[in-house]
Amino acid sequence: MSDRKYRQRGYMDDDRDRERRPQGPRPQGPIPRGDRPEGPKTPNLMSARTVIRCSRCAGEVSSPYAAGSRCGKCGAELHACNQCLYFDPGARFQCMQPIAERVAVKDGRNTCTFWEPRKTVERETHSVSVSAARRAFDDLFK
Repeated sequence: MSDRKYRQRGYMDDDRDRERRPQGPRPQGPIPRGDRPEGPKTPNLMSARTVIRCSRCAGEVSSPYAAGSRCGKCGAELHACNQCLYFDPGARFQCMQPIAERVAVKDGRNTCTFWEPRKTVERETHSVSVSAARRAFDDLFK
């Protein structure tokens, strides 16, 4: 039986273990591997798109913004503080821009000059259309 408690390499190595290692100069730089090509692997990222969503129902807004435009799904005002890029509940007057007075109703239509729609970048994670998925689901129960 061995006098070592654990058999992992490096734990209480003695001269016997060092004699088994090859002697000589070490190679400079990284050792090339034959199982993979040189350089980093390029990731397969999903495509991304910029989307404007309604802050109330999270429906995608495709129509251009006008002063009196509304969401097509829920009817919420789109030219409102809660739809704005600069809306921040923690900032003064809940806006990151230097506005003179507070807008009381955040989800109502306003005429702010700093207003800009909030855009998000989303990954396109689905490749099958919703109608094709619904058709496949319905085919299971025919």
